[in-house]
Amino acid sequence: MLRSEDRFLTTHAGSLPRPRALAELHGRRSRGEDVDTAELQRAVQEATAEVVAAQLSAGIDVGNDGEQARESFVTYVQHRMTGFGDTSHRPLMADLLDHPDFLDLVVPRHLRRQVNLMAAPAALTEVAYRDTSEVDAECALVASAPFAETFMTAASPGIVASAMENRHYASTEEYVRAVADALRSEYRAIVEHGLLLQIDAPDLALERHTLFADRPLADFLAWVVTVVDAVNGALAGIDADRVRLHVCWGNYEGPHTRDVSLDDILPLLYEAHVGALVVSMANPRHAHEYRCFERHPLPPGMLLVAGVIDTTTNYVEHPEVVAERIVRAAEAGGTPDALWPGPTAASTPRRGSATSPRRWCGRSSAPCGPGRTWPRAGCGEEPAPRGRRDDDAASRGRRDDDAAPRGRRDDEPKVWPAARGATRRGDTGPW
Repeated sequence: MLRSEDRFLTTHAGSLPRPRALAELHGRRSRGEDVDTAELQRAVQEATAEVVAAQLSAGIDVGNDGEQARESFVTYVQHRMTGFGDTSHRPLMADLLDHPDFLDLVVPRHLRRQVNLMAAPAALTEVAYRDTSEVDAECALVASAPFAETFMTAASPGIVASAMENRHYASTEEYVRAVADALRSEYRAIVEHGLLLQIDAPDLALERHTLFADRPLADFLAWVVTVVDAVNGALAGIDADRVRLHVCWGNYEGPHTRDVSLDDILPLLYEAHVGALVVSMANPRHAHEYRCFERHPLPPGMLLVAGVIDTTTNYVEHPEVVAERIVRAAEAGGTPDALWPGPTAASTPRRGSATSPRRWCGRSSAPCGPGRTWPRAGCGEEPAPRGRRDDDAASRGRRDDDAAPRGRRDDEPKVWPAARGATRRGDTGPW
């Protein structure tokens, strides 16, 4: 896994907006309606090409396919696994129930979604992974993507078990471990395609105020231990340096007053056999928790993918705001080369909230923040942009002693643009 050796590398959490036509196709498929396979494949291919180009334009170094081939980050497994059917009855987040006035506001938005994550299929019989044809095709779409490194997401056994109700296994733990055994095929296939594997495990924080909202904290922490152990079992034989773990409290606009503290779960997350931890650090409920990494330092060799842009708000953060968040995360983490900044969570469409242009505009702040923070985080001088020598005074037809371009003062730090020449630790040439 690449490290931020010359500057902070930028990434994101995985899901990116789907075109309306593709979202409708996914919605129909998720409901069991007939969908023309060739039409769906064409739409996925076109959307993936567009989203890769958009990430590169926005300055993303470590990117992905935006999950264009999937209906959602979790229910896609119903098409790749057997044993699911009927409809689950998932409890609503407790913080929304605590604020019925806000719930009245968001319900109309929820009803307009193409895929209903609150009514996913349930496990009716033994679950098993059908074959790797779909994940193989998905990986092939980004095989030649010109990112510094490319990642592919996969659902954690915990989020599948919590979102897709158990009606077959004797216990929740048995169900979690059965799902983990099935997902091992997908995890291994992604890594064998040469991609970084990101396991999406919002359940390791989200379920505290969902499945475990009315139960003691100790019960939820026991759940975290079970899921992490199941993930480790599914990752057996896979190098930890090829895996990152994404944990969040739910990518939805809401009060989040029932969220579990990062202090409570961070030591348990460190038990996962992964090389990077992806965690939200920008939203109003958790922006202060960068201090947790001072109290619970990252294990040796583990990277922190710090979410420094909030995707659930219509505000577009100023680059200086992003820069301040990166500096705090870098100082708390202790090793700036082990930090990748990016948006705080996945960016799936949310009518009535942030729109697609806002997401790409917000994501364009990502390279600005790292450029402004590399010197501040004690990493030395800001490097010259790739493709220009430090002594090239005539860059872009302007001498260094010319007047500052409109909108930037001479004493304002230059923005360090994204580049594709990051190196692996120990390598001497470009990756």
